[in-house]
Amino acid sequence: MKFRVERDVLSEAVAWVVRGLSNRPPVPVLAGVLLTADEEGTLTFSAYDYEVSATVTVEADVEEGGQVLVLGKLLADISRNLPAQPVQVATEGAKVQLTCGSSRFSLIQMPVSDYPQLPAQAQPSGSIPGDVFTQAVHQVSIAADRGDTLPILTGVRVEVDGERVTMLATDRYRLAMRELTWNPGTSDANHVSLIPARTLSETAKALGAAGSVDVAFGDASRSDGLVGFEAGQRRTTTRLLDGEYPKVTSIFPTSVDTVAVVDTQGLIEAVRRVALVAERNTPIRLRFNEDHVAIEAGTGDDAQGSEAVEATLTGPPVEIAFNPQFLLDGLGVLGAPYTRLAFTQPSRPAVISGQGEVDGESDESYRYVLMPVRFAG
Repeated sequence: MKFRVERDVLSEAVAWVVRGLSNRPPVPVLAGVLLTADEEGTLTFSAYDYEVSATVTVEADVEEGGQVLVLGKLLADISRNLPAQPVQVATEGAKVQLTCGSSRFSLIQMPVSDYPQLPAQAQPSGSIPGDVFTQAVHQVSIAADRGDTLPILTGVRVEVDGERVTMLATDRYRLAMRELTWNPGTSDANHVSLIPARTLSETAKALGAAGSVDVAFGDASRSDGLVGFEAGQRRTTTRLLDGEYPKVTSIFPTSVDTVAVVDTQGLIEAVRRVALVAERNTPIRLRFNEDHVAIEAGTGDDAQGSEAVEATLTGPPVEIAFNPQFLLDGLGVLGAPYTRLAFTQPSRPAVISGQGEVDGESDESYRYVLMPVRFAG
């Protein structure tokens, strides 16, 4: 194998495919990146660890086609630090010679025959605008569980019904749900998948800059348990989580007693400042009155902080306490000038959504349900 490729093209391609590789893979070859050079002028980089696969194809000046497997993280480190000149790569015996200007490296070839076969990419089930996909995943994935106690809660539940897509995640303390429309391949598209939140989030960040992201849920008759994403020349698959996701949508209240509308950025800044004096895992208290919300933290002999932010209230006053970080997580992804907080009573979950104007309609395409924290008195 022998080819020539631009340094930036090589660096970006390798960084994309190795981003999820483990530093301690169960099998040594899974630490590798597979390079496939085609004499028609394409160079494909692939990585796979039996859970997630990533593939990207770039243009290259291929003199001799072939396939080689080398350590992925090492190739990424070298590529990132090469001088801004074309890179020459060629196999020579058991080594892969890499030359860029006066820089020269010899990498050990790993056995290609031991590398697992990459999963086949299924036909796209539909497509989502890249910016919408990125925002939706970001809004929902913050509520996914980050521990291993209940692995099923580390995923994002994605349900497709025709043109409607519903993403849902919860860690039992908060719940995030985003509804959006996409362009399905068929009008009767119907899929339910539980995708690892961490992988989905990384995929959205990497592919979201593209104009459109193709999503392949696979044929319902197949049991490979994969979902695929593709944008431009980048393709990735991830294995789905097994299990029945709990029916958590019942958490949404059927009625609302009090609604408060607050400037989003002002509320975020105030909560951040007041939370500075809150001990770890200690809630902050919010008192919603007719024209403002009072935010307080700390009691007794502890450090204390308080601040008031203008608010518009409909219904009786409410006093409620939240985990400050969970509250900030939800506020930070709203993407709306104003925040609408809907309450039934202080012991019941609050529903947070975005609003364009103080007296405007709430945008309920994204809803963040936050469980309150009980406080003394």
